[in-house]
Amino acid sequence: MKRILITGMSGTGKSSVIEALAARGFAAIDTDSDEWCEWHTDIEGGTAEPDWVWRADRIGDLLSDARTPALFVSGCKSNQGQFYPYFDQIVLLSAPLEVMLERIAGRTNNPYGKTEAERRQIVQHLNWVEPLLRARATLELETSRLSVAELADQLAALVAHTNSD
Repeated sequence: MKRILITGMSGTGKSSVIEALAARGFAAIDTDSDEWCEWHTDIEGGTAEPDWVWRADRIGDLLSDARTPALFVSGCKSNQGQFYPYFDQIVLLSAPLEVMLERIAGRTNNPYGKTEAERRQIVQHLNWVEPLLRARATLELETSRLSVAELADQLAALVAHTNSD
């Protein structure tokens, strides 16, 4: 049972590569939906801002399902760290800010990042969140240098490699 988390900032290619892996027949879940996430406000933690987090029960069930020999999960949520022990690999997708913003401006499948306030938030997250992700990642792939197919090849190879260990 191999579990690989694909994480990174908005516009780094998580959704595109998870779709490519699913098209190749892998169990591949994009967690950026109501099925896997919910809005949570942590008043006790001192923040009154709502946060789009993983639904712990559903993600826990997904990651503990032994029937799936290999599973790719994509997402970037503030509570994902509690699930890191379930993953064999944590892959950070990264890209230069200009590339991320260009991709976000052109995408049609996700409205996030279209407003000036959201674009400022993306820059803040790049400076604050990405270093935290990088510190826990087992592999980083810079997506502006690779096609979606090449990214999918490298991720698929992780499953093949871990299966041969």
